Amino acid sequence: MASGILNVNKPPGLTSFRVVGQVRRGSGEKRVGHAGTLDPMATGVLLVLVGQAVRVTEYLMDLPKTYRATVRLGIETTTYDAEGDVTAERPVDVTRQEADEALRAFVGEIAQVPPAFSALKIEGQPAYKRARRGEAVAMKPRKAHVYRADLTRFEPPDIDIEIECGRGTYIRSIAHDLGRALGCGAHLAALERSAVGAFRVEDALDAPSLEAALADGTWTEQLQPLDCALTHLPALTIGIEDEKDLRHGQPVELGEEATLALGPVAEGLEVRGYAEDGSLIGILRCEGGLWRPRKVFG
Repeated sequence: MASGILNVNKPPGLTSFRVVGQVRRGSGEKRVGHAGTLDPMATGVLLVLVGQAVRVTEYLMDLPKTYRATVRLGIETTTYDAEGDVTAERPVDVTRQEADEALRAFVGEIAQVPPAFSALKIEGQPAYKRARRGEAVAMKPRKAHVYRADLTRFEPPDIDIEIECGRGTYIRSIAHDLGRALGCGAHLAALERSAVGAFRVEDALDAPSLEAALADGTWTEQLQPLDCALTHLPALTIGIEDEKDLRHGQPVELGEEATLALGPVAEGLEVRGYAEDGSLIGILRCEGGLWRPRKVFG
């Protein structure tokens, strides 16, 4: 069975689920998922996981993400993006310095209120379903991490921004809140996810290339190894006897072997464990002086 990661440049108008379905049908593989939804209007990096790569979803979700966004000042919408109904219009009297200073205020750990038109569940039901029925939806603030926020183009009413952030950050909410901070309102007019960790949109398969690769069977040549999702974890080579135990789910004591390779080992440290032949054994975690297999791959 094939396993790996497809870096797909999702086109506008398609849901992430539809892209996953396309790969599932075209590849014939049953285990196919993705690492982070993109809204239908958004484009850019969508990581489609095939086979055992589905098991590293959470590691990919935790990688920093970079977005390029166009924010339209002066207009607020129900969805905080261009697909929603207009709720307010105001004149735009903003300088570049004001926009830059307001944007920089979003860097760091922020409390962010997600859009009512989102997939977050309220009492077991997606918020957007309640919002579409006209129900009042009270979204609770959530913590989000913004590592970098740059103003890259200033041509009011449109401005371009580049955001590097952690998981669960809503760029739509940043656009909306930025407009409120500037006193004129705003919404997200366009969005591209340009990177997820080391996966870049410049290296991604566009829609025609993906379709052709699925049709002629060459899609497996585009798969990135699943340990590409784990490059932020230290690597540790395991001897053959310990490898056998780990593959059978048994913890091992590596002692000096691990210390020589990694230096001082902290409790809870996770590493990529490799066999002597270079194959990936799995993800190992240090607990109580033992290395326990958290995930083992075939």
